[in-house]
Amino acid sequence: MTRAKMVSRRKTRTIIKTKTMKSTMVNIRNASSKHSISDALIKLKHPTGGHIPSLSLVSPRDSVTAKLCGQVFPVRMVASSDKNAPPKPSTHFVDAAPKDSVMLVTAPDNVRSAVWGGLMTARAQAKGVKGVVLNGNCRDLAEHWESITIFAKGHSTLGQSPFTRPATLGEPIEIRCDSNIPPSDADPAWPTMTVQPSDILLADVDGVVVVPRKQVAEVVELTKKGREVDARCLEDLKQGKGVAETFKKHRGA
Repeated sequence: MTRAKMVSRRKTRTIIKTKTMKSTMVNIRNASSKHSISDALIKLKHPTGGHIPSLSLVSPRDSVTAKLCGQVFPVRMVASSDKNAPPKPSTHFVDAAPKDSVMLVTAPDNVRSAVWGGLMTARAQAKGVKGVVLNGNCRDLAEHWESITIFAKGHSTLGQSPFTRPATLGEPIEIRCDSNIPPSDADPAWPTMTVQPSDILLADVDGVVVVPRKQVAEVVELTKKGREVDARCLEDLKQGKGVAETFKKHRGA
């Protein structure tokens, strides 16, 4: 095969892959609300329903318009003192983020410093990153408000250095439950969730959910059915029917 044909085939595969990704984004974005997506994942036996707990919207200030939908670019932060973690990547973690991705940055539970700040937002915006989800803290709140969508556990006056550093970029990461919330018999420990670089992250005022790439089609179909059932329930409830009879009629429960 000539070099020209090889290049042409690679371009064709890239175009097909891009079109497939765009179609995937449209389908999952239009699926419905984030809670219905979590409901669908629970039906598919996902242990957490794709939900990342304890995260809140910090930017923009208008929560109604704040929405994210994109392919995850995972970043794992570790304590700077962690000698067992992989070495710090040679590329800065924001420089490594692909255009149109949603950055998902994890930090150790006990870290009180931020893992994201105003300069990171400036670079991410210039790169075309859709938004940022931090399983950790951010700072420089006012610098984000007019420019990028960010969800985080909280905020801090402390910067990333010298407290944490990147360990892995674009590799699977684990989302663990907050160690400050001890499990009990009534409320067992939240399952650890593994997020892959190919997964789809969606977020809005209701929260953050990650859909495994291989389950997108099933989730879209289930949320479509759920939306139709909810519409029938809503109509009956507006007409004065009881919740129990309405749910039994339309949901079978």
